[in-house]
Amino acid sequence: MGKALFSKLKESLISVLPVTVIVLIISFTPLVNLTKTETVAFVVSAVLLIFGIGLFNLGADLAMTPMGGHVGSGLTKSKKVILLIAVCFFMGLLITIAEPDLTLLANQVKDILPGTGDLRKWLLIITVGLGVGIFLVIAVIKIILHKDLSSLLMFFYMMLFAFCAVLAENGKFNLLPLSFDSGGVTTGPITVPFIMALGVGISSTIGGRNSNENSFGLIALCSVGPIIAVMILSLTTSGSLDAYNTGIYAIENYIGSHFGTLIIHKVRDVALALGLIVAFFLILQFTVLKLPRQKLIQITFGIIYTFIGLVIFLVAVDVGFLPIGYKIGQQLAEHNRTLLIVFGFVLGMVVVLAEPAVHVLNKQVEDITGGGVKKIEMLIALSIAVGISICLSLIRMVFKFSILYYLIPGYLISLGLSFFVPKIYTGIAFDSGGVASGPLTSSFILPLLIGACGTVQGEGSIYSLAYGVVAMVAMTPLITIQILGFKAVISSKLRSRIAMKRILAADDEQIIYFK
Repeated sequence: MGKALFSKLKESLISVLPVTVIVLIISFTPLVNLTKTETVAFVVSAVLLIFGIGLFNLGADLAMTPMGGHVGSGLTKSKKVILLIAVCFFMGLLITIAEPDLTLLANQVKDILPGTGDLRKWLLIITVGLGVGIFLVIAVIKIILHKDLSSLLMFFYMMLFAFCAVLAENGKFNLLPLSFDSGGVTTGPITVPFIMALGVGISSTIGGRNSNENSFGLIALCSVGPIIAVMILSLTTSGSLDAYNTGIYAIENYIGSHFGTLIIHKVRDVALALGLIVAFFLILQFTVLKLPRQKLIQITFGIIYTFIGLVIFLVAVDVGFLPIGYKIGQQLAEHNRTLLIVFGFVLGMVVVLAEPAVHVLNKQVEDITGGGVKKIEMLIALSIAVGISICLSLIRMVFKFSILYYLIPGYLISLGLSFFVPKIYTGIAFDSGGVASGPLTSSFILPLLIGACGTVQGEGSIYSLAYGVVAMVAMTPLITIQILGFKAVISSKLRSRIAMKRILAADDEQIIYFK
């Protein structure tokens, strides 16, 4: 256990260090002026982030991934399809309600939702949860019936863009970026390990020659449901879009006397998150799964590591990353917009490394493909994709145009590529899009865009121009990962052609005849 923890801490150090160094370097330039308190808070938060990610990744390996795998394989072996579908719906709903980065997004936009107080926040969270639950059921049925992922994605994305027209017709077009962001924040550090392992468990139990391909695509489909659900919810919004509560990004809210309250809130949120999942898992354990005691002990330790890791991670993000991201966006936008765009690209390339769920995905991809897709290839492709997406989002914010100018051609290209690459790459690509847009994107990159947008275009433009960056982070990996698959196809064909030429060009003397 000690070696495994050390390995995870080493991984997280390599992940967090580039972001920390970049922010510290720019803080010592005239472009960004951080106070001593802010600098210390950021450095301490970075150290905590390393421990949080390390503990979480170890916990995911010991608990979340095995739980998802056992639920998927155990329920599939029972051959009770109705039970499997019902469990998947409720697990999708509960896990999403527990997702911490969704709670963060809901706190930022609750003022425009119908209702009063915290009911407005919960309205958005439950709506997104229902979207995930329904589409997780669709994803499981896809695996059971061996349906093609590309066809399903094409159908549902056509439905998405039809809903865009409905929003425009009802005067809610400015909430379109928020709707697409909801799909990105859904697939966070709790959801990804469980849902991906669930898919692997179901597809491996059902078997078939395409079991590896079928194990991917659940995250992709579960990212579509929340977008449609929030588009429908957007039709009921009543608050003004001209005002935005930027007070949430003040560092004073998270340090000093507020620090203890913050920790209590995070402990409560994570306890709720894991408690719902564990309670449901225990019901399945005593009724269907009946796993041996040793497995349960391993899962228990994993849950403890996951709990501690997530609390540390979320506290570190709120204290050091959310307010610093907002302030950097503000000050860079005041000094030099071109430099802001360049900084966004560089930051995007390294910030994805600090997303916990990315490492879970990369490991699972390497295992499923038998090393055919290397972890380093995935990381490079995702880094470039996220860097480009943040760069494009900043350009859109500066020049004020609709996010559809990116999303429509982007999804057309990615869906078009799905016809030319192996299907397993399509599943990996669409899963990668959801995974790349994790808590750090919501808690650091989004505040950076909000700070910059408030400075350049005013607070009245934040909903239409700052939001959408999570959706962009989720979209660009679809293209880059499939290009990686296209490259693999071309390389394989070239190797086969070269091998055939060598066979045909061989001298007759080199041929051995058997009599």
